[in-house]
Amino acid sequence: MTAGVLIVSILAIALPADDSSMKIDANKVVNRISPLMYGSCIEDVNHEIYGGLYAQMIFGESFEEPPRSIGPAGWTAYGGQWKADASLLSVASDFGAKIVRDGGIITDATVSCDVRLTDDRGDNAGLILRVNDPRPGADSWIGYEISISAKHQFVLLGRHKNNFTLLKTQKADITPGRWYRLSARMKGAEIQIHLDDAKEPVITFSDDANAITSGRVGLRTWGSNAEYRNLVIEKADGKTADAFAPRTGPGFERHLSGMWDVIRTGDAVPELAWDEDRPYNTAHSQRIERRGESGTVGIANRGLNRWGLNFRAGHAYAGRLFLRQEGYQGAVTVALQSADGRRTYASQTLEELDKDWTLHEFALTPDATDSNARFAVWIDRPGKVWVDQVFLSGTGEELFAGLPFRGDIARSLQQQGLTLLRYGGSMVNAPEYRWKTMIGDRDKRPQYKGWWYSQSTNGFGIEEFVQFCRAAGFEAVVSINIEETPQDAADLVEYFNGPATSEWGRKRAANGHPAPYALKYLQIGNEETTNAHYIERFKLLYEAMRPRDESVQYIIGAWWEPDNPISKRIVQELSGKASLWDVHVGGDDPREGAKVDALFTRMRKLYEDWSPGTTLKACVLEENGGRHNIQRALGHAGVLNATQRHGDFVLIDCPANCLQPWKQNDNDWDQGQLFFTSSQVWGMPPYYAQQMAASSHQPLRIASSVKSPGNDLDLTATRDEAGKTLILKVVNVGEASHRTEITVEGGGTMARKANVLTLSGNLNDINTPEAPDRIRSLSTQLEVTGDRFSYEFAARSYTILRIPIVRAD
Repeated sequence: MTAGVLIVSILAIALPADDSSMKIDANKVVNRISPLMYGSCIEDVNHEIYGGLYAQMIFGESFEEPPRSIGPAGWTAYGGQWKADASLLSVASDFGAKIVRDGGIITDATVSCDVRLTDDRGDNAGLILRVNDPRPGADSWIGYEISISAKHQFVLLGRHKNNFTLLKTQKADITPGRWYRLSARMKGAEIQIHLDDAKEPVITFSDDANAITSGRVGLRTWGSNAEYRNLVIEKADGKTADAFAPRTGPGFERHLSGMWDVIRTGDAVPELAWDEDRPYNTAHSQRIERRGESGTVGIANRGLNRWGLNFRAGHAYAGRLFLRQEGYQGAVTVALQSADGRRTYASQTLEELDKDWTLHEFALTPDATDSNARFAVWIDRPGKVWVDQVFLSGTGEELFAGLPFRGDIARSLQQQGLTLLRYGGSMVNAPEYRWKTMIGDRDKRPQYKGWWYSQSTNGFGIEEFVQFCRAAGFEAVVSINIEETPQDAADLVEYFNGPATSEWGRKRAANGHPAPYALKYLQIGNEETTNAHYIERFKLLYEAMRPRDESVQYIIGAWWEPDNPISKRIVQELSGKASLWDVHVGGDDPREGAKVDALFTRMRKLYEDWSPGTTLKACVLEENGGRHNIQRALGHAGVLNATQRHGDFVLIDCPANCLQPWKQNDNDWDQGQLFFTSSQVWGMPPYYAQQMAASSHQPLRIASSVKSPGNDLDLTATRDEAGKTLILKVVNVGEASHRTEITVEGGGTMARKANVLTLSGNLNDINTPEAPDRIRSLSTQLEVTGDRFSYEFAARSYTILRIPIVRAD
């Protein structure tokens, strides 16, 4: 994933008049720039780890996901626990679970339903209309949301196009436990929402510019326990009522862990149980039993949200699982198969089952390539077999450095030019996120209720993250939960950095890593409330950790709130303890850099006012937004320009999120730089913006200024220590190109040809699996005519000029 190359000679005399100007003083060094400016933030949000970088191909490894919601007949659920009972449909609190009616595309219609929120602890629930392309994930669909909220006391109208746009809210008295008749009348782009029997709509809205004109009917919850009844759809050709009739049939899935599917052949009848009795790991295992005279019964897994496993012909896949039996006198078969089970690409029988849990390892080499395959486990005779803790991964080049990480993803991150990775974010705020559950035998590490996914794996934890960073050549930043005990926090430092002769260093050595990891950066918390409790927790953990290794640098993980008096206390009381304060900024606005520039100018002044001479500095461990297009690439480039202008104060810059699985967005953070499926990896525009900046790093920022119409151009100029390379990083956020006169003073004699990297396009442009390289940086050449020359910066572009200096002044 490198820039395309196009050789073009650009002659100034052939271009129109300049409308902008830049001046660079190559002799005037303003500040140094840290090499750690090219970082990224990774956490297990949107399955960056479990389903992504972690090479584990099985999703639902420990059978902790509850059985899938069956829902009413004629409906398909996309997440959540839906239950149809007589004419009532209920759903447990879930952030974004939805259920969609299988038939009946509607255009102009009135849809109404009784909705009841059972409490006011959740956010909202209601109807979703004109639904298209529904998939698992909070915002993985297209359509309109019409909901009520007891917590916020409003009726809400929103638009989803694989994201969320709030269109309108209206205050309303919503009481938990009471039924409300929620109705939506849709005609063309206009939507009218009625509540109960009110003659006048509570909301009227015309979505003229972005209208979604047709689609199906569904229901959705956002964090609320909700119930529904009496759904009615009225169209010009008649009225349809849906009584939410329970689904009939054998219902094997009611007793099967939710990420697995039942398989059967012949006249065999599965007898399944999601079993709490003596699991090998955590709280559940899966029991399989065969009824009938012949055939097989078993279970199959298709990976993350059933998107299909990728197997390559002739490549070995290694795995293991734990089995126990009761009254079963045969073998268990494991296999790689097509999604429908009609083709078996490789299989192996596992024998000598015991009444107690035993480990069974296997190796499977498929005879065909299939990117939409499944892993299957089955039995072929009467008796009970329990399965738990299943692992499957590629081998050889499909792994990175022989470690349990996807090689294609890891190598793409290296090609991006990253210098630092941060393992942190909201995941560390989960109460069960504790580092001591993440070490030792991966098969015995308990799954836990994660912030982003309720059955998060500990198979990839802090230690695997640090191992990955060491193998990839990235500096590692690790965030920890602020409620870790002081003793556990101290043990963490000793585990990662202590000698093998220390108590926790011996444990590390016993786990296969005798040498210390030399972890340099630890962040205490993430986006914590800026209050006295945070100061107290920071001090307790710091005082416990520091004696174990005084070289570790600590990062403040509370919100930077300059007008909060506690921020002043943090600067005064944690100076000399903390090295950096993590500030989270935006990233979607192409002009975000100007805001970040102002933020750090003020922050630095407040530091000096509050604690003169303080050594405390700042970092950005999350640039956040909801996009992964050209617009976001320009936003990131502008932020990076700004942080480098504060390079002796801001030492690290990391956009979020590092990774994202294609069409598997489980929340609002639709901002991955590197996207992937089970078989493919490709960069989005922000990936290439980061790659451009990293490949052009120089340690010294030099004085520069820029003038352009509408302040469209943003400039940061840098050079190397020897004065032999000059770099100009330019963001044009405007809708027009700007031809710019560039004057360089004090640089010496410049080479006649400069290298140019450019990333440009329409603001909404992204890359897709079908066209993974459509938007990427291009390399050209520029004819340089002395110390004054011109260049035209394309509209909506990020451009880097690399100018060799052949003779210094």
